[in-house]
Amino acid sequence: MASTSSFAPPKLADFILTERLGSGTYATVYKAYRKGNSREVVAVKVVAKKTLNRSSTENLLTEIEILKTVRHPHIVQLKDFQWDAENIYLILEWCSGGDLSRFIRSRRILPERVARRFLQQIACALQFLHERNISHLDLKPQNILLSGSVLKLADFGFAQHMSPWDEQSVLRGSPLYMAPEMVCRRQYDSRVDLWSVGVILYEALFGRAPFASKSYAELEEKIRSNQPIELPPGARVSKDCRDLLLRLLERNPDARITFAEFFTHPFVDLEHMPSAESIVKAKELVLQAVQKDQEGERSAALFLYCSALEHFVPAIHYETDRQRKDALRQKVSQYVSRAEELKALVASDNRLSFEKARTSRDVLRGMSHDQPRLLAALEKSSTAIAKEESGSDDHEALDVYQQCLGELLLVLAAEPQGRRRELLHGEIKTLMSRAEYLKKHIKMQETQRDVSLDREPLADSVRSCEFPCCVV
Repeated sequence: MASTSSFAPPKLADFILTERLGSGTYATVYKAYRKGNSREVVAVKVVAKKTLNRSSTENLLTEIEILKTVRHPHIVQLKDFQWDAENIYLILEWCSGGDLSRFIRSRRILPERVARRFLQQIACALQFLHERNISHLDLKPQNILLSGSVLKLADFGFAQHMSPWDEQSVLRGSPLYMAPEMVCRRQYDSRVDLWSVGVILYEALFGRAPFASKSYAELEEKIRSNQPIELPPGARVSKDCRDLLLRLLERNPDARITFAEFFTHPFVDLEHMPSAESIVKAKELVLQAVQKDQEGERSAALFLYCSALEHFVPAIHYETDRQRKDALRQKVSQYVSRAEELKALVASDNRLSFEKARTSRDVLRGMSHDQPRLLAALEKSSTAIAKEESGSDDHEALDVYQQCLGELLLVLAAEPQGRRRELLHGEIKTLMSRAEYLKKHIKMQETQRDVSLDREPLADSVRSCEFPCCVV
């Protein structure tokens, strides 16, 4: 039976409860050891029955029901639950790294690449829940725990099995991370979790939530405002990151990014999330790359090497054994070197065709004086080429390529058969080739930076801010 002493932890048959980790509205969490030889470390969430009202009982039962049925590497595992006359006990997976809120505070702001790795893990867990029509409804950094550098969603007390006809009107969750439709007591659905993810990503990148306030009244005023969310002045984030943030933090849930769009967004990039599959995919692709390389198909080999590296880097992040991690780094270094050699060779191969394309572009321009839209797009393509060749800003050059290609494709669709259409079609093919080549170059640079990121003491930083974490 549980002890009634307020100073001593309760007694539980199979566990030794030690220090108290924290307390919440209706629960206290202890660090505990399983009795016997294993000495497994767990967190025990102790809920005093006398503190439960109808609402908190429903929350507790919801948490037990959901955690009993889900098994996922990024969701805290419920190992068992027990009860006696006084308490209900949830025996939970132990997460030694504290919560994400503490980690962000210890670093003040996170580099975009670190925030992205954490976001991938949150997205992976949400995708798993979304497929089962489960919404968390209280996502916040305090409810995301760390085990090493692995994130795990916790505290499912507010979670719901959502159906299209579920219409909620009860205020739930934490206001700083709650979607406006929740705070304003309007009908809401699972899309509130997407807003919360946006707030968490914003806080990770900039050190504060978008509605950070000194009082609840100020917070409520900001939430009820119709002003669109803006990034802090001078914010330096990638184009994909900015796009995702602003689409997640869309006040109108109907205009907010959808779950399908979120899971496939290029910044989330779940395809290249570190996992056990990363090394398998990387090896398959690199074998194909080596074969194409041996056959002298340089462009195809370069594409495959780059694709393989996109999986090798997350494989390095996923690997925990230091020796295997170092061996992977050496392999990646070799493949990067070969890809760089191929890139130079492909550039040389392309030089002659690019010169021919320049001549054709001049002819096309001379035939297009009656087409101001086409002339403007061709001028933009020249700007893109100049930016690429200067090497000043590859991302900006790629943006200009994409803009002019969008314009040229529209012009091509309306262009009648004839010599000008043939030249325009050839120009588009050339620009697509250059844009694809530039993408490979950018990806190569990102790969090299990501390898260096893995050498950063991310896991050590997690350990340095460790404290006995809890699920309250």
